[in-house]
Amino acid sequence: MHPFRPLLLATLALTAVGCSTTQTAAPSPVAKPVAAPTGPVSISNRAMLLFDDAVKSFDAQKKAKAFDYPSLDRKFRAALEADQNLAEAEYNLGVIAERMGKPDEAKARYAAALTKKPSLRQASDNLAIMKQNGGDVAGAVALYQDVLTRYPDDAGSRARLAEIYRQNNDHDKAMELSRAALMRDPMNTNALKVMIRSYLDRKQLAMAKLVALRAVKLDGTDPELHQAVGLILLKEGDREGARLQFKSALEAKADYVPAHVELAQLALNAEDFPGAEEHLRRILQADGKNAAAHVDLGIALKGQGQYDKAMQEYDEAEKLNPDLGATYLNRGIILHKVKDAPERAVELYKKYVALAGGEVALHAEAPVFGLMREAESIVQAKREAKAAEDQAKQMEALQAQQQAAMKAEEAKQKGTPPPPGAATPASGTSTAPQATPANATGAQPPAATPAAGKQAAPAQKNAAPADSEEPTDDLL
Repeated sequence: MHPFRPLLLATLALTAVGCSTTQTAAPSPVAKPVAAPTGPVSISNRAMLLFDDAVKSFDAQKKAKAFDYPSLDRKFRAALEADQNLAEAEYNLGVIAERMGKPDEAKARYAAALTKKPSLRQASDNLAIMKQNGGDVAGAVALYQDVLTRYPDDAGSRARLAEIYRQNNDHDKAMELSRAALMRDPMNTNALKVMIRSYLDRKQLAMAKLVALRAVKLDGTDPELHQAVGLILLKEGDREGARLQFKSALEAKADYVPAHVELAQLALNAEDFPGAEEHLRRILQADGKNAAAHVDLGIALKGQGQYDKAMQEYDEAEKLNPDLGATYLNRGIILHKVKDAPERAVELYKKYVALAGGEVALHAEAPVFGLMREAESIVQAKREAKAAEDQAKQMEALQAQQQAAMKAEEAKQKGTPPPPGAATPASGTSTAPQATPANATGAQPPAATPAAGKQAAPAQKNAAPADSEEPTDDLL
């Protein structure tokens, strides 16, 4: 069965067994290390050599698509220790810290880099991006505007300001800033991404595809651009084309979570549960606290008949986010359909409805209502069967009791017959045994035989006394 599920990532409707909810936040721009330092500050040759070696290692790892961030961190630290004025090394350490999930250290590194070299606008950009991703939009805008004040021709800050306006639904201003960024830097893919998203928001798919294909030609290694094309194709109904684009995004960056999200949902739609499981586990490798991904992994495991493992994923999702309604809906489906526990399933369905805002917030045709009615009918049928069984048992017990009482009464009225050879009591009705003469053998003497050789008729039992006046027949 295919219950409904909420929308996800660019408002894509999902259809899979259970209620799928995997989500991911919109990707933030990735900070990039800077190349060799420039400026009036003199840097020691040793520091420069160590810095160049670290940058070469970064470029080699980027080409191999396998980053060893601890190793890069050690190399850039060595360059910075060789010369504390090397702002670019400080900045690159901030980039590495950000990629390793250490935001506080990254902010401190960026701030230190700006102190050492105020003209290092990449540090300002990254600080602004971190503020923006952290919800401090006003702080981000202030930093971008500061960069534009010092560098009026900076395209990157204009593109990022455009994205903030787009997120606030001011598409006119967003497009204006994006075009201004492209005028200053025609290769600026961030500005093109803003335009793609803006066209998608306004459902102008043809324009979005035109800009996206142009962007892919400029930079085919950017996973976000392949992802954008995939989303457009998905909206156009071309699922196979979209799937290929999402795969291209993973070829560009194997751990690109948004592509794994979309491929997982496509696999669930096609009931390719092993394929969905593979992508969902990659999502959880990147973010183990993604409650929605745990729910979807439960759905994939359920589709493979691994019901107990699916229930474990739902338990984990509930721990991470007790207010995620899909957890209770999908758990209820297993209890209802597999575990023969419709009573508990009804409770979970009701909890799902409550978390969704109540019955008025859901469509009357929502699958949860059909599931609930079915489970309630099973509960009622079980109750009726139990009541009938109990009544039958009571009737059997009553009949057995009555039969036992009747047998006891019959035995009382008839008495119990004596066993063979038992003595007969004085009050008995049995015939007394006849006395036997001492010389008798117990056999009667033979009757006299008539002269004619014929045996005489036996004497009549209990014969009446002869009447002396009755004539006799003297027949011979």
